[in-house]
Amino acid sequence: MYSDKQRYIDALKTMILIRRFEEKAGQLYGMGKIAGFCHLYIGQEAVVVGMLQAAKKNDKHVTSYRDHGHILALGVDPKAVMAELLGKAPGCSKGKGGSMHLFDLENHFYGGHGIVGAQVPIGTGIAFADKYRKHKNVTYVYYGDGAAHQGQVYESFNLAKLWNLPVVYIIENNEYAMGTSVARSTAEADLYKRGVSFGIPGEQVDGMDFFKVEKLAQKATDHARNGKGPFLIEAKTYRYRGHSMSDPATYRSKEEVTKFKEQKDPINILKNFLLKKKHLSEEKLATIEKEIKETIKEVVSFSENSPEPDVGELYTDVYVEENNG
Repeated sequence: MYSDKQRYIDALKTMILIRRFEEKAGQLYGMGKIAGFCHLYIGQEAVVVGMLQAAKKNDKHVTSYRDHGHILALGVDPKAVMAELLGKAPGCSKGKGGSMHLFDLENHFYGGHGIVGAQVPIGTGIAFADKYRKHKNVTYVYYGDGAAHQGQVYESFNLAKLWNLPVVYIIENNEYAMGTSVARSTAEADLYKRGVSFGIPGEQVDGMDFFKVEKLAQKATDHARNGKGPFLIEAKTYRYRGHSMSDPATYRSKEEVTKFKEQKDPINILKNFLLKKKHLSEEKLATIEKEIKETIKEVVSFSENSPEPDVGELYTDVYVEENNG
């Protein structure tokens, strides 16, 4: 039987993989090997890894352009993800989507979307399709505090509750929508209340704490899977880097960032728990770190040495013809 101990260790491994992957992506971007926009997930790892503890095999997942952590947490080969960032043919979107448009049908990951808030109606539609087909799946829709102001979000809320769709909305509130703090841009800073007028229950959770996210994830998922309709989670989290790689993040103090790193780091919270409970030794932890470091080296080598897409790929995946006969 799969024990909680092993589940927590696996969660830690995934969070460390995401962190090291993102650090390397940042380096490669600085070297000019990743083009376009690039939004890193460093600091927010506990949100998606905690949420996935409640997910089942055929559940669906969709997020914004800060999507590297989500697709890695779902178990997609990091080589395919890094290759996509570098615009290479073996990438999960054939090298045509890049950082903001990751996709993996096999693992039910539907993006990666560059338009702010666009994933919310898309995810709501996916949840509608599952209910229409009488599938017992849940769709997890992630978006940021900035996207929480978009009108399409509330249009989605209305339909999701009207039809009691099996969807969990997760606001990854990392405190800053691009460069503006939530406090300066939001009349009601408790974003989990945004579904109240639609009859959608919502709760706030410490998104830096894996265990707290996991607990609320299960409650929200049970609510949606059991036919009670949508549920809204506001995960209070924090990104250590700028909004994107082009953002120097001068709108916040170094002291603020340091405080989160030293006192609220999601990896350290889980790591310290496992060490305290003697589920992990310092030696085993060092081995995990070493193995992940080697994995990232292999990932980079594979991606850098992979071919670019053939020019003919410009004409594929533009339209989908469906045979309903």
